[in-house]
Amino acid sequence: MTTPNPTIHQHLTDPSLWQTNSLINGKWQAASDGQTFAVTNPFDGALIAQVASLSADDVRAAVTHATRAQTDWAAQTAETRAKILHQWADLIDANRDDLATIMTLEQGKPIGESRGEIDYANRFIRWFADEGKRVYGDIIPAPANDARIVVLKQPIGVCAAITPWNFPAAMITRKVAPALAAGCSIIVKPAGQTPLTALALGELAQRAGVPAGVLQIVTGKSDVVGDVLTGDARIRKLSFTGSTATGRLLMAQSAETLKKLSMELGGNAPFIVFNDADLDAAAEGLIASKFRNAGQTCVCANRVFVQADIKDAFLQVLLPKVRALQVGNGMDDNTTIGPLINASAMDKVRDLLNDALANGAKLVLGEPLPHTPATLANGAPNLLVEPIVIEGVTDDMAISQQEIFGPVLAIATFDDEAEVIARANDTEFGLASYFYTNDLARSWRVTERLEYGMVGQNTGLISNEVAPFGGVKQSGFGREGSKYGIEEYISVKYWQVRLG
Repeated sequence: MTTPNPTIHQHLTDPSLWQTNSLINGKWQAASDGQTFAVTNPFDGALIAQVASLSADDVRAAVTHATRAQTDWAAQTAETRAKILHQWADLIDANRDDLATIMTLEQGKPIGESRGEIDYANRFIRWFADEGKRVYGDIIPAPANDARIVVLKQPIGVCAAITPWNFPAAMITRKVAPALAAGCSIIVKPAGQTPLTALALGELAQRAGVPAGVLQIVTGKSDVVGDVLTGDARIRKLSFTGSTATGRLLMAQSAETLKKLSMELGGNAPFIVFNDADLDAAAEGLIASKFRNAGQTCVCANRVFVQADIKDAFLQVLLPKVRALQVGNGMDDNTTIGPLINASAMDKVRDLLNDALANGAKLVLGEPLPHTPATLANGAPNLLVEPIVIEGVTDDMAISQQEIFGPVLAIATFDDEAEVIARANDTEFGLASYFYTNDLARSWRVTERLEYGMVGQNTGLISNEVAPFGGVKQSGFGREGSKYGIEEYISVKYWQVRLG
């Protein structure tokens, strides 16, 4: 076991969940060359861990172990795999508070959100544990009486997952759980900003009985680990959540080995409030969508369109709710918005906000962000941003074309339904979208015409384990969660047999 960081030990009931080496073939392994990278708390900039930074040879060894382990794992019954997954889920439930603490310390989100994410992440494990028992094949009527045609569904083989920093537990379990349930082994590369949650989940998976080599967690530089995961032909499938630019790169790198891919990429979600909407419900939904995780989600409301004749009334309802949000240390139970993840994130939010204000947007709530960020006593940047609301936003502004990934709510107005649908669709992205109306006919029209993989009506929260999560256009392809999610880890085999 790794010796717990002394500054963390006091926060955890079970300090052995604090792992800083990679999980390879059932063992905690340092990098063969001794390299590490730093993980810091975004709230105060404090160094909380030095984590193993694996070499390419270390990662290739993990692929070898995964290849050997996959055959035996696939040979287990779906029921056997389900029992182990449920045991893993039970251990996650039992260690919920420790996992949430680790997440908040490395990611910054409020502790209440971290607890909620652990629960959300665990629902994927339980869902897919049982869904693995429902991977059904088919018998197809044959063109001849002496023939039978059978379709078998089998595990695709060794898989890899590259996960982001904003949801360091849920983005892992909704990839790992279907892979394991289907009979695949999987190698996870967590984000460098938030590897500790992933490693803690790996520790619990080992305790639950996941065999050595079936689930491995490799930490290190994105280019080093990514090059191996995309280039090794033994890996049959790669799942990635992250930016569209990185998704394009990984897709190109995977082309030579023709891997099966699933990509959950960037978003630019419209949030439309029609003049027949329940304004209080719309304001609550907007806050839940926009400010969760300090606005650092790929499905959060990015472009808010409010019908012009209700804009002022909507702001009167919305602004008191925004003012009630509390910005601060994620470890404080009263905090509802934690820090941004790093200085680059702060720079992006500041630049998008300042560009919008310079081009005619009006500040309704909050203050402009300074060109020189404030620093803390230890010299680390202050990454806290009070919630900001601006109006008068136009479609040609950079803030309307890029993911803000921060607690800035940008409001534009529209006159009619056809106009706002056209404007909402005028983006290369197509992940999540939202609208508020009580008109049934409009509900169907808008849902069918929005070019997005997911549509939320009269709600700002759409993610759950039973529904297919994913996008269209340059927001990617493939689905996670639901009965469709396990198909991403399945290979279809056609078998024809002659009886005569």
